[in-house]
Amino acid sequence: MKIAAQLYSVHQYLGNKEDMRMTFKKVKEMGYDYIQLSGAGYMDQEKADYVASLLKEYNLTICVTHMSYEQLDQELDSLINYHKLWGCNYIGIGSMPTTYRNKEGYSHFATWANSIGSELAKHGLTFVYHNHRFEFERYDGKTGLAILAEGFNDYVQFLLDTYWVQAGGANPVELINQLAGKVDVVHFKDFGIVNDKAIFAEVGSGNLNWNKIIEACQKAGVKYAAVERDSGEVDAFDSLAISRKYLKNTHNL
Repeated sequence: MKIAAQLYSVHQYLGNKEDMRMTFKKVKEMGYDYIQLSGAGYMDQEKADYVASLLKEYNLTICVTHMSYEQLDQELDSLINYHKLWGCNYIGIGSMPTTYRNKEGYSHFATWANSIGSELAKHGLTFVYHNHRFEFERYDGKTGLAILAEGFNDYVQFLLDTYWVQAGGANPVELINQLAGKVDVVHFKDFGIVNDKAIFAEVGSGNLNWNKIIEACQKAGVKYAAVERDSGEVDAFDSLAISRKYLKNTHNL
């Protein structure tokens, strides 16, 4: 399992070429050889070419992305070309549009996702869906995530986020075990409590059982774990560095 930096953690530093170069340089210096490209705004050919040049300059590999629903729905051919340019085999969506977040909507979204996944598979790419907390709402006793799991075809996987699984009242270890073979990428994000409120925490500084999570990931054949922290008091770059150091020193990853 390879460790990546989920660049949404530092999305405020991806808005222009200078900041993007600085970001790629910093994460490389922290010891990350893999990144997830998210939060970089609308993707076009000029930006895709620039990203490719930075990957070469800093010897980084994009392991997975998050792209918008609109681009996936309307400009899939362009996204396929960008991912081929980057050598990235996993293309994801960060969340489903709010209009799908109801009992019938989950099935409709799964049908849409299957069409995207089937088309991507023709080009050797895999479509992944990133969960949040809302997918754990129950409809007639079944969670939205369970509806998706039953509805997705063989060309759609989950990108499980450990924080949001915990926040949804589920067990990250159990869910990784249940979805083995359908989860090649996970988000390593810790869950902490401060002043009686849930917070995003650096990996190893919160309350998640990383020994068990990492063991489950290895058994499930997870290929990439992307470190992420959505927000917090610690500087965003320092946060990525703290998590990287913990995983290397404590778990030899």
